[in-house]
Amino acid sequence: MIYVKDLMEVCNGKLLCGDINLPLNNFSKDTRLINKDDVYIGIKGESFDGNKFYKDALDKGASVCILDNIDEVDDKYKDKTIVKVEDTIKAIGLLAKYKRSLYNIPVVAVTGSVGKTSTKDMIAAVLSTEYKVLKTEANYNNHIGLPLTILKLTDEDILVVEMGMNHFGELSYLTDIARPTIGVITNIGTAHIGNLGSRENIMKAKLEIIEGLNGPLIINNDNDIMHNNLDYIKSLNKVITIGIDNKSDYMAKDINNSTFVVENNKITSPINNTAFIYNSLVAYVVGKLCNISIPNIQKGIKANEFTSNRLEFKKTKNGVTIIDDTYNSSLDAIKSSLEILEKEPSKRKIAVVGDILEVGDYNKEIHENIGKLLLENKLDIIVTIGTDTKYTDKYLEENNYTNYYHFNNESESHEKIKELLHEGDAVLFKGSHAIKLGNIVKYLMEE
Repeated sequence: MIYVKDLMEVCNGKLLCGDINLPLNNFSKDTRLINKDDVYIGIKGESFDGNKFYKDALDKGASVCILDNIDEVDDKYKDKTIVKVEDTIKAIGLLAKYKRSLYNIPVVAVTGSVGKTSTKDMIAAVLSTEYKVLKTEANYNNHIGLPLTILKLTDEDILVVEMGMNHFGELSYLTDIARPTIGVITNIGTAHIGNLGSRENIMKAKLEIIEGLNGPLIINNDNDIMHNNLDYIKSLNKVITIGIDNKSDYMAKDINNSTFVVENNKITSPINNTAFIYNSLVAYVVGKLCNISIPNIQKGIKANEFTSNRLEFKKTKNGVTIIDDTYNSSLDAIKSSLEILEKEPSKRKIAVVGDILEVGDYNKEIHENIGKLLLENKLDIIVTIGTDTKYTDKYLEENNYTNYYHFNNESESHEKIKELLHEGDAVLFKGSHAIKLGNIVKYLMEE
């Protein structure tokens, strides 16, 4: 348990009013989600200032407010507890680091270009068969979300966190707070290559996880760039490798659809897809490191449930199967999702693909490669949405594929996509989060 006095000491906070001995329980940055005795954090964003809503939080039952943009407290609230800090975002990072130091428990940290969330979910499912587990929820994987996750710790036995990054230094910050005992890099792809310049730089940025790691690093040895740099990575930290093709510490053998064998143990992945065999291997290794029995590892992997909008299978009222993978996108993720679509029983297979963002000068090359992937999968209909998918369209045209439709944004596409879909079809929705393909899925499910 941590208290207001800890906040003041760790974050150099100033008590504007209230009780320094109050416990700090559940933290929230959203007044709409405030419950009685929660701690409200006023965070200043690009378009709003959360400090201005502290009265709403207190009216809804918050016991403590942490603010960085306040001079005077309204007389009505002077019997409440309000602490002013220099910067609320930095403050929750410092407080989370302090709280983490109070817990002598395993902490599993997952990063990578693709598959972070599904791997995190699968690891948590395995560990939950024998332990009480706290895991990253939704998209809480950045400099705000990770501290808020750690600040939720109560009596859990194990913490599983996801770590996202766009630039150098971000994983350094997150790993310093979380101090993981097991690290995972799912793969190195092209996500955020526009910010980092090359896959080599993406690898270096992902390897920042080692800076706070006190334990082994699990990596995918079939990922080309990690395989080619294996000796270098091993020089930085103890490494455990998983793989299918390259000789690794833990290998998936006798693969039959979603079932495979590792160390003479039969494992069934929840989805028939190569990417999920790698995810399952990681979960298997983490389970062994945390002394989970083999039957419970098998059970946890098979029964895993995924986070919303990540390979979520849905059925519309008129019998169309939707594969909702709208949370985010990259070239590697599209390839993996198309493999799942290809294996889905259906009359026709359709892909709705949006722009991949944050790829900088690689936008033309990557979106042309999307076109190549789409053609390789012999789809019945293709729908592209956004600006850079014009390069995808051009590639399709140059290769004589004509059954495609393009829209500048998702809102223009709703009616046409509805018209295109028939009973028995399977349709994949995949694009960067900002393209808002999830709005199309919501529209179709409501019709």
